[in-house]
Amino acid sequence: MGASLLTGPFPRVEGELHCGQVAAEELAVRYGTPLYVYDVGWIRAQAEAFRSAFAGVDHLLAYSVKANGNLSILRALNNLGCGADITSGGELFRARRAGIPPERIVFAGVGKTREEIAAALKEDILAFNVESRSELERLEEIAREMGVRARFGVRVNPDVHALTPHAYTRTGHSQTKFGVPWSETRDLYEWALGREHLQAVGIDVHIGSQIVDPAPYAQALDRVLDLASELRSEGVPLDFIDIGGGYGISYGGEPAMDVRQLAGEIVPRVSEAGLRLILEPGRALVGEAGILLTRVQYVKRNGEKTFVVVDGGMSELIRPSHYGGYHEIEGVGVTAGRSVERVDVVGPICETGDFFALDRDMPLPKQGELLAVRTVGAYGFSMASNYNGRLRPAEALVDGTDSRLIRRRETFEDLIRGEE
Repeated sequence: MGASLLTGPFPRVEGELHCGQVAAEELAVRYGTPLYVYDVGWIRAQAEAFRSAFAGVDHLLAYSVKANGNLSILRALNNLGCGADITSGGELFRARRAGIPPERIVFAGVGKTREEIAAALKEDILAFNVESRSELERLEEIAREMGVRARFGVRVNPDVHALTPHAYTRTGHSQTKFGVPWSETRDLYEWALGREHLQAVGIDVHIGSQIVDPAPYAQALDRVLDLASELRSEGVPLDFIDIGGGYGISYGGEPAMDVRQLAGEIVPRVSEAGLRLILEPGRALVGEAGILLTRVQYVKRNGEKTFVVVDGGMSELIRPSHYGGYHEIEGVGVTAGRSVERVDVVGPICETGDFFALDRDMPLPKQGELLAVRTVGAYGFSMASNYNGRLRPAEALVDGTDSRLIRRRETFEDLIRGEE
């Protein structure tokens, strides 16, 4: 799958952590901390791994913009031929500003507003993934008012329980808000057949996030392909099947989704059905490509407990607090010979839930030293906030020996912009 995939991002050179060929400490000095850093070479390699694995079927990689919507990353993926899976009008704006053609954009989400639908129809996107009868009725109404035809696919809820690390990331079973119940899907397509301003072009399924076993995808796909075959025989002109995303990566040594194994399950099924395939990788393309650099402010001991207090917190990276997400944390400099202690790595936010790691065994860092929090390229900056009056961090992109700022650090004026 390529040398860069085998060696992994952020190697150590003479004991010092690097991004590409640039020292992480140099990036922190140049751009300040907390700082998100992305290796665009890794992103390219991951996208190419997907393209190669699924080469046996006509397919579109519709990158999930919610994972990381920075314009520079979207432009890099657009240059590789990727499209966009969007969930809001704001993500539509981002995707189009980055140059992603509308014919490569699919619009997901359970709560699309009239304004968002109208904007996407005006852009003439590839398709809406519809999640309820009321949404499809609204889509038809707006398309009729605009004098256009809206292309859509129904997001089917196949009631498949996929094992994910957290209950919040399981979306393919009947107790979630996502998708149209299996029993109602056929009626929805049949209703749309007679509507002048609706055009059924696909069918969609998404079963969850951070899934590392191909079996649930195959199970869901078999159910949906059977339904697609029946619909096509009844005159519903389906062109594609969208199998969503959620392909798991490794956050700390655990297994990740084997993309070739996944393709081995998916490609023959979709090829035999004669449909185009849409995949929506997000985390799988960018997750491992990012680190968060954060500077140690204090090492604090409360009795037997040791806290490493850093300048980043849950306002920069909320996954540990929100999902119980695990991220490897390491010193950027040489740590050989340091004593290993059990510590909590915490931030400056006035919340007990403000932490990056609890009871983590690691070489004890010193005040002023730099730490790297790994695997934050997805759902890191995109979930950042201004809680506690914090300034959202800068983002930098590294390409080999070159680095550049792709988002400036916010200022205090940014905190009150728009307020009266």
